[in-house]
Amino acid sequence: MPPKKITIVRHGQGFHNLTHNYDLRDPLLTPLGHEQCAQLSATYPNHNTVDLIIASPIRRTIQTAAFSFGPALARPEVPFLLDPKLQELGQHDADRGLDPEDLKTWLEETEKEGEKKVPFDWAKIDASGVEEGWNSKKGYYAYEANAIHKRAGDMRASLFQRDENHIVLVSHGAIAHFLTEDWQISDPMLGTNWSNCEIRDYVFSSSSMDGDAHLVETEESKARRAPYEGPVWEAPWDAVRSGDKDEHVIQEIKEVEGETK
Repeated sequence: MPPKKITIVRHGQGFHNLTHNYDLRDPLLTPLGHEQCAQLSATYPNHNTVDLIIASPIRRTIQTAAFSFGPALARPEVPFLLDPKLQELGQHDADRGLDPEDLKTWLEETEKEGEKKVPFDWAKIDASGVEEGWNSKKGYYAYEANAIHKRAGDMRASLFQRDENHIVLVSHGAIAHFLTEDWQISDPMLGTNWSNCEIRDYVFSSSSMDGDAHLVETEESKARRAPYEGPVWEAPWDAVRSGDKDEHVIQEIKEVEGETK
C-alpha cells in the first residue's frame, strides 16, 4: 500500500486579501478567488483518488473546498468535514470565524441560495466538530506559538490515525507552516509564503507514530515552485526544521522517497 497522501491547499483570495482590511469579519472569496478555485478544480488531476476533505470552518476555506473539489465531493462516499484546528492564526476579525449557530445558519442560507450550484449536496458539509469557543482565540486556540504548535501537532496525529489514503486539507497560509513544520519564512506568526489556492502534497515521515506524526513534502510537489532562498524562522521549541541544511529533514526525505518509489 502506498504511503498516505495529505494534500494541503490555501484558500482562494478573500476580500481581506484584496483590501488589506483584516477587520472584515470572516470575509468571503472575491470574484478572483472564485476564479482561482475554478482553475484549481479544472486542472486538479486527482479528484478520483480523494477519500476525505477537511476544511477550516472559516467561510473562505469552506468556499474554496466546495468550489475547488466539487468533482471529488460529488462522489457520495467522500465526506466534507470542518475542523477548528485548521483555522488561521491571527486575532483579527478576518481570521475569526462565526459562532457555531451563526455558521450553521450561514450554511443553511447558502444551501438555499444554491451557492454557484456546486455539483454535490451542500448539506453533506459536516460542522458537528465546530465547538463553542473555537473562535475565541484563547486557550487551545490562542494566538501563541506554543498553542498553535500544539494544535497543529494534534491535527497531524489525528490524520495519521485515519484510514483514508488521500486526505485534502483546505486551510490558511500561516497555519500551513505549522502543519508542515516548514519554517521557510521570516515569521509564520505574521505571514506566509503560500499563494492563494496553492496546493502542496505530503506523506508522513517513516518515523511517524501515534501521537507524534510529521509530514514530508513530496519531490513532485516541491518541483512545482521555485526553490526557497529567503530567511528561515527559528521556532521556539525543539521541532523538525525545514531546509536543505537540516540533516534530520534530509534523512526523512530520503526515507520517504524510498517508500514512494
